[in-house]
Amino acid sequence: MAKYDQEILNAVALRGTMTVTELAEMLDVSDQTIRRIVKPLVADGKVEKVHGAIVSVENPTTAPFQIRMQHNRDAKARIAAKIAELIPDGASLAIDAGSSSGFVAQALQMKQDLTIVTNSAFVASNLSMTKGNRVYFAGTQLRDYDGASYDRTAFDTIGRMQVDFCIATAAQVHPERGFLMSEQCEADMVIAMAQIAEQVIFAVDHSKMHTEGTSGLIAAENVFGSSWMVTDRIIDDDRYAELTRVITI
Repeated sequence: MAKYDQEILNAVALRGTMTVTELAEMLDVSDQTIRRIVKPLVADGKVEKVHGAIVSVENPTTAPFQIRMQHNRDAKARIAAKIAELIPDGASLAIDAGSSSGFVAQALQMKQDLTIVTNSAFVASNLSMTKGNRVYFAGTQLRDYDGASYDRTAFDTIGRMQVDFCIATAAQVHPERGFLMSEQCEADMVIAMAQIAEQVIFAVDHSKMHTEGTSGLIAAENVFGSSWMVTDRIIDDDRYAELTRVITI
């Protein structure tokens, strides 16, 4: 496998689609270099090329969770640190199973006496060992690629709780469609968590901001308006301000 092949395959699998320019910026190479690298990948059927974008031939959510944790790692860590600043000791939280939520869980290890309900085995394991915390795991059967639960038990557990904050993630954020998820169960979980929370906070790094390529993604409806979005780059599009309160680190 040629240099950068695996990095490109991993990045495209995580996002579903990436432009040549985005890949060039990520790898710090020229657009021409990306086109040269991608050409044999397209010929081998590992990715598809459509109008200047590289498209995954797989469901992006099937990427291993640990690979997703490595994508934009620095940005996710800084976003998580900011969210942790917003959470006081003794708070109660519902936390979803996105990779950015995994970073938030790690940042929250510095807090005390938290009550957490989550459908993520990763989040639960990181916060359950902190003295004074109470952690409720929502669900029974775990998905094999991210350790998340979306069965009936998960939703029943969430529905019986009331929390101060909901920490949520998104596959993409569109200024008109809103916060978008890769699967219906993920959108349903964010909606369920938002319904039991006083304040919803989305952890979204800059790679999730898209105005195109949202076909097939599912909107988490009715969680806009009063929600907050913590992100790592200034957003020039004023439409995002109508969607959510943007907090840029």
